[in-house]
Amino acid sequence: MGFLNKGYVPLQAMDTDWIWTGSLILFLLLIGRSVFQIVYNLYFHPLSKIPGPWFSAVSNAPYCWWLLGGRQPYKMVGLHNKYGNTVRIAPNEVSFSTAQSWKDIYAHRPGHQVFVKGSFYDGGAFSVDGVRSIISETRPEVHKDMRTQLSSAFSERAVVEQEELVARSVDKCIRLIGIRGSTENGVDLSLILESMTFDVTGDLAFGDTFGALDSDTRHPWITKTMEGLSLAPFIDLLNHYPTVARVIRIVLHRQILKAQTNIKANEELCFETVRRRILKDTTRKDFLTRILEDRDKKAISDRQIAAHASDFIIAGSDTTATSLTATVYFLQKNPSSLARLVAEVRSAFSTYSEITNSSTMPLDYLRAVTLEGMRVFPPVPFALPRDVPKGGDTVDGHFVPEGTVVYTNPVAAGFSPSNFKDPWSFRPERWIDPDSTDSLDSIQPWSLGPRGCIGRPLAWLELRTTLAKLIWVYDLEIVDPDLDWHAEARMVSLWKKPSLMVRTRNRGVSLE
Repeated sequence: MGFLNKGYVPLQAMDTDWIWTGSLILFLLLIGRSVFQIVYNLYFHPLSKIPGPWFSAVSNAPYCWWLLGGRQPYKMVGLHNKYGNTVRIAPNEVSFSTAQSWKDIYAHRPGHQVFVKGSFYDGGAFSVDGVRSIISETRPEVHKDMRTQLSSAFSERAVVEQEELVARSVDKCIRLIGIRGSTENGVDLSLILESMTFDVTGDLAFGDTFGALDSDTRHPWITKTMEGLSLAPFIDLLNHYPTVARVIRIVLHRQILKAQTNIKANEELCFETVRRRILKDTTRKDFLTRILEDRDKKAISDRQIAAHASDFIIAGSDTTATSLTATVYFLQKNPSSLARLVAEVRSAFSTYSEITNSSTMPLDYLRAVTLEGMRVFPPVPFALPRDVPKGGDTVDGHFVPEGTVVYTNPVAAGFSPSNFKDPWSFRPERWIDPDSTDSLDSIQPWSLGPRGCIGRPLAWLELRTTLAKLIWVYDLEIVDPDLDWHAEARMVSLWKKPSLMVRTRNRGVSLE
């Protein structure tokens, strides 16, 4: 047994030592890599000179935390107020809040490459056959063709033809607001205006309304649509953490599969509804009329039309309802603004039937109120990210390297003291005051440039006529005067709005 005294080490002990040594080396390598990445991001990264919280430069985690918390829009306001108009909010992301940044990122600039949509928009593609819509399509040349195909359906001329269909749902909504709002508990404007705008878009996209206004509860289609949208922040988080995403897809396979099944079922329902509308022999002037007129020439498939229609339902309904509801809330909280709007609207029309798209266009204060409503509560609360093209480019005076994700944050822009005097005050006069020094172009509720909202004329029709008719017919009273809209609002892709319960009193006029 003398060999025990000659330095012999049992194999088991040798293996254990190597395991511990290897683990220690691996651990130190990981720590070293992390330290290197932190130091690089803070001091040597091309974005290191752009102001922002140090922890956002180091990791995507803060961004994801704010996103999942539902209060990210207001967090962005705080960050911009602290660090300025340009803020690095993630290792490779920069947020801006100026009028110039809107132009630099989204508008066409001669001599500059296009800032394209990136992976953020992948969740918007139709999962059936991989068909993309005008919103989710990222290739500029393909999007340009899509916009050309759809432009006639959303033109000013088309809106004139569609006004009668829109007015049916608007007038039905106005009547129901009077009926349901005459009770002590009042009517939920958040819900009923959402139902109205979904019925409008359904009528235009599918040839019939959803019947959402026929119930005082949320329509199942709306519920499913909003449930699908609520997954968007989660998808965005996974885009920021691809490694974590792979693990989550394994751990939560059953839940993800269920969500995907529900989304696909909703898309197939949309597809079948569009096909039924296409087969109808009708001359009604809806969303599909002009598209189908040129269909042979432009070769748009049924599924492509369904993809566009689905996005139209989402983008054209919730955003309009949000703007209307928020504007009514802020009017009720600002009696002087409400009184001025009431005076303008009620003096402009002798009868309800006189209130139309064209007759409301000259009402300057109505337009100012609507724009101010969209400033203090943008219908789209999240920024629209773009990827900086090859070679990098300049945004608002800052050179940004290629591959960086950039955007103008609409909420931060609206509440920036450098853009607006008393930014938290609801003051429609700023939009019509010739001496105003406010940066009005820092507000772009429909974005701008080649990817600006194609449905802007239709949105203005709904906003102007609905608000004018509501103000012309009723005196309104908020049931809960202590409701704090900003404190209650949450972002779940789009806004999750608080209920706005109001009592109504017809001032003695006819809705004929």
